[in-house]
Amino acid sequence: MNPNLNELLARTDSVMAGRSNGWQPDPHLVAPGGEYRGALQVGVDLGTAYTVLIVLDERGCPIAGEYRFAQIVRDGLVVDFVGAVELLRTLKQRVETKLGVTLTSAASAFPPGVPQAEVRATANVLYAAGLECTGLVDEPSAANHVLQIRNGAIVDVGGGTTGIAVVKDGQVVYTADEPTGGTHFTLVVAGAQGISFEQAETLKQDPQQQKRLFPVVRPVMEKVATIVERHIAGWNVEALHLVGGACAFPGMDRVIQEVTGVPTHLPPNPLFVTPLGIALEHGKSLARLRE
Repeated sequence: MNPNLNELLARTDSVMAGRSNGWQPDPHLVAPGGEYRGALQVGVDLGTAYTVLIVLDERGCPIAGEYRFAQIVRDGLVVDFVGAVELLRTLKQRVETKLGVTLTSAASAFPPGVPQAEVRATANVLYAAGLECTGLVDEPSAANHVLQIRNGAIVDVGGGTTGIAVVKDGQVVYTADEPTGGTHFTLVVAGAQGISFEQAETLKQDPQQQKRLFPVVRPVMEKVATIVERHIAGWNVEALHLVGGACAFPGMDRVIQEVTGVPTHLPPNPLFVTPLGIALEHGKSLARLRE
């Protein structure tokens, strides 16, 4: 397990919120005018619920990023190509303004089991938004770039799907992906409260409402847990590691552990684990191109 995980995710949260918290970039990597001049590692995560663009410096430290709620992807498939391109262009321009540089390339990711045609569609979104796509990585492998798990399973609960990856000796040896995720939380909240999907999404993220909503969304959590339980059967998984925005709902880790009987770990700000790993994949792609 990555010993610097909590620090890395706390820094990412600050970057995404526009807070510095006293952090200062390496002065050797910033030009006199304030423009960033070091090598950049860029990750783009086109999620079912959130699209995230994050930039790391050459040391792997987050220095800028943007994310937005947008339903441009469904179950790993790009369903609104034009909307995805426009959103990514906007995020790219905002990050470029912060850094004073033009972003020219990035890596992205895909859920396990997505057809190759859809994987190419993800790359094409990046190209259309002005970014050369230097690499595409499956989401569990991207997450493990950050988590650095030797043995266990990664459970990525995104907006539309739950992805499972079994890791043995640091390598992903089995992956699966099934529908059920944060969007389903929102749908049951909307139905129970008699409100719109958009209103339910806002309500779901309100910390003051989450305790009251827990009994409403618990059945969805239990469904996620049964998906996980089925896919890890026979693999002798010693621990589960949760990532993805839906895992941030209080009680998610507890329910999954209760149903599966497997110790379950939840990092802070789980939404940002996979985007960070995608950015690290970009750095690896650039290193390979330089060889």
